[in-house]
Amino acid sequence: MNKKIYTIVAFSLALLLTSCGSEDKKNVVDNSPAIVVKTSQVDTNGNSPFLSVSGKIQASNSADLSTRMMGYVNKVHVNVGDKVSKGQLLVSINNADLQAKRAQVNAGITEAKAAFNNALKDYNRFENLFSENSASQKEMDDMTANFQMAKARLESANQMKNEINAQFTYSNITAPFSGTVTSKNVEAGNMANPGVPLISIETPRNFEVMAMVPETEISEIKKGTTVDVLVKSINQTIKGKVTEVSTSAKNTGGQYLVKIALDKTEVNILSGMFTTIQFPVERKSKSELVLVPSESIITNGQLTGLYTVSQSNTALLRWLRLGRTYGDQVEVLAGLNAGETYIVSAEGKLYNGVKISVQ
Repeated sequence: MNKKIYTIVAFSLALLLTSCGSEDKKNVVDNSPAIVVKTSQVDTNGNSPFLSVSGKIQASNSADLSTRMMGYVNKVHVNVGDKVSKGQLLVSINNADLQAKRAQVNAGITEAKAAFNNALKDYNRFENLFSENSASQKEMDDMTANFQMAKARLESANQMKNEINAQFTYSNITAPFSGTVTSKNVEAGNMANPGVPLISIETPRNFEVMAMVPETEISEIKKGTTVDVLVKSINQTIKGKVTEVSTSAKNTGGQYLVKIALDKTEVNILSGMFTTIQFPVERKSKSELVLVPSESIITNGQLTGLYTVSQSNTALLRWLRLGRTYGDQVEVLAGLNAGETYIVSAEGKLYNGVKISVQ
């Protein structure tokens, strides 16, 4: 009897402990704050029968200015955003060594001039003597040779001066055309090195678009074709005209370069803005092109992916197989379908299973 009672009590205690354990598990709640994220939906170009490609705006007239000499920068006379005129001084580089060389060259010119004038007098005098048969042919030949050598030395000294003057132009960087300063890569006291850009300028409000067209479509693109250019950041469409069509993809990864001149517009566009260009030709490839922003891609070794949103509002890392790059977007060949939602940016560190709050 006692044995039966002990058995019943032990069984009841086991049930009680099991019940308590399950209640404790039910009461465990994840109270960690959710990470605020921004999401987007997968873009495709399959909605339109016309060919659309990505491109990037750049100034039609731009220049990266550098020097051919090495030296310390004395002063940078402009800042980013400044408007400059053709010939305006932008950067001054220390040229003390050039000044010393110029002084040496000037001294050499003075010496060469004196020698030339003296040789010229001797030549004229012996020419008169030779005409009067008072000087031999040998003496006349020697005077002629001496005169020619003095003349050559003077010419050489003058050319050395021209060379020094040309080098002085590299110590004073001036604007090759009127425009706006877009970047400044040097400050006073820095060392300027040959070929390294110091200042960049461009002509404002005169833009073109560089686009990459797949090989399946390039044969349909003709010079002079009018196209629609959608500027994504401001959601404005501008007309443009095809001005150049490349016939080789040797250096562009299998895609062909197409240049489009934008029409004059009052729309506030800037160099570097990404665009979508729609050509008035029917796409040959009917498959949908899945595109996502390059900045949302996660790289881990040789693996690439991005975070998607699960049904329980948590981050879910999805590994992808990527294709070609179109401007600021990259093609997804496998791992993501049209219409799916993915995370563009987050206000915290993302990892698989972390709670998120879609902004």
